[in-house]
Amino acid sequence: MKTFMDDNFVLQTETAQFLYHEHSKRLPIIDYHCHLNPEHIAKDRKFDNLGQIWLEGDHYKWRAMRTNGVAERFCTGKDTSDWEKFEKWAETVPYTMRNPLYHWTHLELKSAFGVTKVLKPETAKEIYDECTAKLRTPEFSARGLMKHYNVESVCTTDDPVDSLEHHIALKNEGFSVKVLPTWRPDKAMAVEIPADFRAYVEKLSEASGVSISNFADLLQALRVRHDFFASVGCKLSDHGIEEFYAEDYTEAEIEAIFNKVYGGKKLSNEEILKFKSAMMVEFAVMDWEKGWTQQLHYGTIRNNNTRLFKQLGADTGFDSIGDFTVAKNMSKFLNRLDTENKLTKTIIYNLNPRDNELIATMIGNFQDGSVAGKIQFGSGWWFLDQKTGMEAQMNSLSVLGLLSRFVGMLTDSRSFISYPRHEYFRRILCNLIGNDVEQGLLPVSELTFIGKLVENVSYYNAKNFFNF
Repeated sequence: MKTFMDDNFVLQTETAQFLYHEHSKRLPIIDYHCHLNPEHIAKDRKFDNLGQIWLEGDHYKWRAMRTNGVAERFCTGKDTSDWEKFEKWAETVPYTMRNPLYHWTHLELKSAFGVTKVLKPETAKEIYDECTAKLRTPEFSARGLMKHYNVESVCTTDDPVDSLEHHIALKNEGFSVKVLPTWRPDKAMAVEIPADFRAYVEKLSEASGVSISNFADLLQALRVRHDFFASVGCKLSDHGIEEFYAEDYTEAEIEAIFNKVYGGKKLSNEEILKFKSAMMVEFAVMDWEKGWTQQLHYGTIRNNNTRLFKQLGADTGFDSIGDFTVAKNMSKFLNRLDTENKLTKTIIYNLNPRDNELIATMIGNFQDGSVAGKIQFGSGWWFLDQKTGMEAQMNSLSVLGLLSRFVGMLTDSRSFISYPRHEYFRRILCNLIGNDVEQGLLPVSELTFIGKLVENVSYYNAKNFFNF
């Protein structure tokens, strides 16, 4: 019987162990998509206790706690202490067995704090006190943790109206970890609520210095901000979309739609889809002009619980997998850009696992030989960011594309101790490939090349793909 969370955790064969320990384990981390707060990095935030760093903003844990019968006040309440929240989390942990939270929790305890005890009510106070004491030392600050995990680069997620002041401060200071912004312009095409859209456009006008009264002005303002992001080192965009938008439209139609929504009138569903289609093309062309990589995260149904959304806001644990039909629109969107020779490097992330083979075959339609793996099938995302989901994504990519050109893992996290997700991914990758060697599905005579493949997927492919 294997020991839980030992040095060979997940690694089932000698070859898997060799690949991980000799080829993957010590490589730096490139976290090319996360939701870390750049201000916390710039100001080198110190954390008061384990409850704060672990439960503050973590909707994964809140979701599990609610399911385990924990009252909301112990998840997001302001009348409960960090210890009280942590105590309820410790009570929940044993019930998360076979959920990725169980693995993440113990990987983080071990890799960040050297704690190998299993977290449960009986060990909660001891673990809390030990980790809290370490968090109060300088090496466990935000920057200290990034260095501890051998992080080389991170890309945060930023709105076009953001000042990027903290990225600029970090760049001027010469912080050893490269902290770059990512362009996330979702609000610039969120036309469902006219008043909210107008308020955002007014913020964009102020940030860009462009007076916006028509659609051309909107695009000009966005281009000004796009140029600004590039000047601060941005190399990627990111779009959170329910589905792919690829409606036919004319310039006159989009101008009229902008005027209508900017004037406070509600749009029809057809008008909303046309406007989003136009905006996605414009964003893609901007990225192509600068050689950026566009990331497309699709398939979420957000804020399902209206009552708690009104109470707690977005990103609090009430989103789920959607079942949108996307193949034709995905193809049409990519093909339009490719036909105009304006399709930039692209990563597509699905949230519904049924789409794995769909994406793995779709990306092969638009590879053009200019860049290895130009169109990427993104790593298992959100609800698929777990052992089964990552294995399924890599298996689909392997049999229908080239796993060897995959840019690998990211945290997609708001926490400074989520970097073990890279370790988890690397262990799963090495186990998949190591098992193939052990079963004679891959030649042991090619172990040198296989080791390099593991290194590339763990680190070098991302470094080269994003020009880091």
